[in-house]
Amino acid sequence: MSNSPLNIPIEKIPRHVAMIMDGNGRWAISRGLPRLAGHKAGTENLRRVIRASVEFGVKYLTIYAFSTENWGRPPEEVQGLMYILQDVIDKELGELNKEGVQLRHIGRLERLDPRIQQKVLKAIDLTKNNDKLILNVAFNYGGRDEIVCAIQKLMNEGIRAEDVTDELVSKYMFTVGVPDPDLIIRTSGELRVSNFLIWQAAYSEWYITPTFWPDFDREEYGRALEDFANRDRRYGKI
Repeated sequence: MSNSPLNIPIEKIPRHVAMIMDGNGRWAISRGLPRLAGHKAGTENLRRVIRASVEFGVKYLTIYAFSTENWGRPPEEVQGLMYILQDVIDKELGELNKEGVQLRHIGRLERLDPRIQQKVLKAIDLTKNNDKLILNVAFNYGGRDEIVCAIQKLMNEGIRAEDVTDELVSKYMFTVGVPDPDLIIRTSGELRVSNFLIWQAAYSEWYITPTFWPDFDREEYGRALEDFANRDRRYGKI
């Protein structure tokens, strides 16, 4: 029985970790900084969390970067987030590719600026053969929107009602080919699902920490995985 760097048996490490990266704005405000400074700090932290995921043996990481509801934020904040996304791709893509990270996008890409769409598609294509870590970036993503999109596709393809199963619906989700998350981590202490992976999270374990996302470091990530390793997952059974 081999162990991860955390002294957890490898089989107890979650294959798929999803993260609601919450608290960037409050982190900034608590320091007298503009909210966008918090988003930049959160992006810096993401680099560390990706590296820790590889180190700990997590195979799939899904991050909630921008929800369908986030369009309702002040225009300057939305524009700032779009700039940060482009900046991350420009600055980090080469290193992520070198480290064996495969980038995927979940959500509706078509609402984004065409230049951003092209950058995202280029990043996906460049890293498509990497397999050290699959990184799903949920950008312009909403769980309900994903389910509506899946229903629309099923109907367009003329699938009969009696042929619809759990397994079939999963094949029409944005996350097709990715196992459901074993563990969902939410930072900043909020106790909400926030329209994130509603279908996929049916039997996920949750870990809530009061720590704001920019301060969610390797040590706290490790504690979350250790907490997960000690849980008894019954999937509705005894």
